[in-house]
Amino acid sequence: MPAFDLIVIGAGPGGYVCAIRAAQLGLKVAIVEKRANAGKVRLGGTCLNVGCIPSKALLDSSEHFANASRHFAEHGIDVGKPAIDVGRMMKRKDKVVSTLVDGLSYLMKKNQVTVLTGTGRLLGAGSVEVTAGDGKTETHHAKHVVLAMGSVPIALPFLSYDGSAIVSSDQAIAFDRVPGKLLVVGGGVIGLELGSVWSRLGAQVTVIEFLPQLCPFLDPDVARELQKVLTKQGLEIHLETKVTGVEMAAGKPTLLATDKTGTALRLPGDQVLVAVGRRPLSDGLEQAGVKLDDKKRVATDRDFRTNIPGVFAIGDLIAGPMLAHKAEEEGIAVAELIAGQKNTLDHDLIPNVVYTWPEVATVGMTEGDAAKRGTKVRVGRFNFAANGRAKAAGESDGFVKLIADAATDRVLGAAILGPRASDLLAEITAVMSFGGSSEDIARTCHAHPTFSEAIKEAALDCQGRIIHG
Repeated sequence: MPAFDLIVIGAGPGGYVCAIRAAQLGLKVAIVEKRANAGKVRLGGTCLNVGCIPSKALLDSSEHFANASRHFAEHGIDVGKPAIDVGRMMKRKDKVVSTLVDGLSYLMKKNQVTVLTGTGRLLGAGSVEVTAGDGKTETHHAKHVVLAMGSVPIALPFLSYDGSAIVSSDQAIAFDRVPGKLLVVGGGVIGLELGSVWSRLGAQVTVIEFLPQLCPFLDPDVARELQKVLTKQGLEIHLETKVTGVEMAAGKPTLLATDKTGTALRLPGDQVLVAVGRRPLSDGLEQAGVKLDDKKRVATDRDFRTNIPGVFAIGDLIAGPMLAHKAEEEGIAVAELIAGQKNTLDHDLIPNVVYTWPEVATVGMTEGDAAKRGTKVRVGRFNFAANGRAKAAGESDGFVKLIADAATDRVLGAAILGPRASDLLAEITAVMSFGGSSEDIARTCHAHPTFSEAIKEAALDCQGRIIHG
């Protein structure tokens, strides 16, 4: 008999949540994680250790600094000229991360999940080899295996990471000083989030994007407004510009690029952040017989099953957006499937957030998606400039955009560019999850004054009866 009912390879958001849920359902579970520091395993994956959480800790620090530098005076608060201590800022970030890592270790013990420290390798159905840091290997067996190894930053062939002048997002959350000039290759989520963090802390930031707009998953009107806001904050943005090479002089990089007119550009900087996406960490899986698609993602059916019996895959390893909360929901779904329950996950209702300032949050269809499907829609929109709470907070950039089916009024999608967008979006996602309409939102009383009233007004606009617009 196998020692475990389930072995999960990878303790990121998808993996550890899968392990906990499976244990709750009575399965005997082990989880494999290779990330360790001073011999101590560090659960949480990229998200907790070098991604979502540390970047948000820095984001909040940078917002506090920007407020103290630029906005306190208008509130009648005089603090003089604030100074940055990057070392202390990083220590705070690291403490936040360490506290949460310790919390995950506690949750593993609480739920009686066995933690195997080392690099996990699938050998075949039900067999996993774990190689410890000292090179020793052990083979473990289980009825089921979940692959949750996540992803790593993509490197460009002519911009190899050196950890100093040319960095990935992993290094960009650990600078020991504010760069004078930071060049960001890639105008997607990661590039904009980290670029805006260092811009708020005083760096001159230049973003170079190959496509005609920032964040291609956004509707053009949302992307244009985001670009307008970021430009107003001081970011220099080059769209439809292709980076072709780099020249190094005295340890400092100059990017070579070509814009849409064919004009050659030379962009000097102190550091280059390459943020052109991530690739699934699927190396070695084909040798175990796992089928991959043309993008090296693990091929699965709708219930996350691979071509090997008893082996599942979730998160960044499979198709779909590389998002921690997507991985978490997939982890729960797989655990429940293994325990005999049904998969109820709706991938059309996975929110997406860009943690700039203001934030951008989206869910469901864009107008472009609806047009491609031939679906006629009504669009409601409300600007935060007309929202009393936003004006009082001095955060009136952006708007709420609600998309509803023209025939049924069912809410099909939404985009929020504005203060606390990531939190506000949950209301719309909940309404969409039960097939709600814009009228459902419009007839719901929202407290005054709140940012959430902008959602109600956008819903009223869908109904053709906006009050404050």
